[in-house]
Amino acid sequence: MESRTAARQCTRVSGIVFLVAVTLLLLPVCAMAGGGGITRGSVDGQMTASGYDHPGEYLVHPATLIADNMEPVIPHPDEEAESRAKLDALKKRAGKKPNILIFLLDDVGYGDPGFTGGGVMLGSPTPNIDRLAHNGMILTSAYSAPSCTPTRATIMTGQNPLHHGLLRPPMYGEKGGLDGAVTVAAILKKQGYVTQAVGKWHMGENKGSLPQNVGFDDFYGFLGVSDMYTEWRDQYFNPEIALSPSRFMVMEKSNFNHNNVHCKSGGECENLYQINLTTIRDLDQDWAAYSDKFIHKMAKSKKPWFLYHCTRACHFDNYPNDKYAGRSPARTTYSDGMVEVDDIVGRLVKSLEETGQLDNTLIFFTSDNGPEGEIFPYGHTPFRGHKGSSWEGGVRVPTFVYWKGMIEPRVSDGLFDLADLFNTCASLAGVPGAKVTKYLPRDRYVDGIDQVSFLLGPGGLSNRRSRIYTLNEFLSAVRIDEFKYIHAAEMEDAVFQNGYPAGFTGAIATHLGGATAVNLYTNPREDVSIGIRHIPAIVILGKELLRYKQVLQKYPPRVKVSFF
Repeated sequence: MESRTAARQCTRVSGIVFLVAVTLLLLPVCAMAGGGGITRGSVDGQMTASGYDHPGEYLVHPATLIADNMEPVIPHPDEEAESRAKLDALKKRAGKKPNILIFLLDDVGYGDPGFTGGGVMLGSPTPNIDRLAHNGMILTSAYSAPSCTPTRATIMTGQNPLHHGLLRPPMYGEKGGLDGAVTVAAILKKQGYVTQAVGKWHMGENKGSLPQNVGFDDFYGFLGVSDMYTEWRDQYFNPEIALSPSRFMVMEKSNFNHNNVHCKSGGECENLYQINLTTIRDLDQDWAAYSDKFIHKMAKSKKPWFLYHCTRACHFDNYPNDKYAGRSPARTTYSDGMVEVDDIVGRLVKSLEETGQLDNTLIFFTSDNGPEGEIFPYGHTPFRGHKGSSWEGGVRVPTFVYWKGMIEPRVSDGLFDLADLFNTCASLAGVPGAKVTKYLPRDRYVDGIDQVSFLLGPGGLSNRRSRIYTLNEFLSAVRIDEFKYIHAAEMEDAVFQNGYPAGFTGAIATHLGGATAVNLYTNPREDVSIGIRHIPAIVILGKELLRYKQVLQKYPPRVKVSFF
């Protein structure tokens, strides 16, 4: 099936290439416009404006292959050298490698926090998050997978869902998870890091996929996803089950872990308490206290640490902690959750500062996907689509990186895939670039890219030329610069026109026109195709899509959990 699809796409793109061969020949000339008296025509005569080549635009720049089983990169050697010098100087001052804190929200949309336009305007102020973001590096083009488990596995493995195989979230004890994967936690552990995970796991409940068996020294949280513990208990949301004793009993005895658990490396998971409609209200506070305790404990340690903190809010169904119920001006369960996670961010950063660890800690803040669009109340995005789709609204997520004294405050639209966290964290620990492959099997493809120089370099530029989009088992789209070529897409209202049709209830169109493309600068809502008008750019994107199809032929997709 993949080869037939690739053949059709190849034929389509080849036809376009033939039609615009002359245009492509002129591309190098256009790129040099303004020098040497080169003439460029326009509708009203010879063009006199010289134009501008903006930094970080890679449409006509080839990427460099650094390893056969890794995505090619755009190298910036000067920024890389300066970044390494900064890291070496910091290590001498701190006496150890840098700490890494990944703060991962759940179902929070691009437009929800204040630093991306939400916050106070939406009745859910996020002052702690905003303060940190504006003193760090805001990434306006950071990308997740379309839903939570695929994204979490991407962070852990540096692979997009087609390669790690978790194409959707496993639910209610379904088989499939990280079992057999080499995670960033495992690599950091080999580099001397203490590895701690707190909160939502949702990457498999089988023994080989449990946190303590894939590189974490310690885990405190739950193994599934919020609604799995509550929806069948709630007589208002699911009376068909909650008010049917026999159906309720089946769910109560179903084969998934119903508890908040504690897992240690080399041991089994200990069940601490059952998660129900009452205890779920306190989970985020319980988890925050655990991470807070970890930060204080590590203050006197000679070892660096990696803390992967995942919140329960704002994933449906939200049952706010009593302290936060109604605390947001909007007074929805979702907005109350936003206020709570903002307080938790502030609490953990304060602990870092009080224990003298803030200067030596990189903080990466993001969401696992765009906002849920089928269970109200949910988050917000200025883009098209929701969680479950590969439109920008489903995968472009609110993201910033903060590191006091190391990352200069700025805003960048350089491409960043959450797969890049795998490579970047390994690089910070002393395993940069292609060196990470020595920890991996030869048949493993790495979709992530080392972005240390992007984050730490003065005015650093992204090392990523393109962003590959996936949707369930499909290769969905590709972006270079502001152009996005769409190969397969989710049509949200194709099945249902009423209610809240969104990411998971739409149809997927897999045979789109050969020039289906958008300009994300002039049309971020993705509702006007510019493919025919901008064929020179679209041909280049088509070639990039074909390049990745060849990657998939050499490193075939895997399926561990799927919709079919």
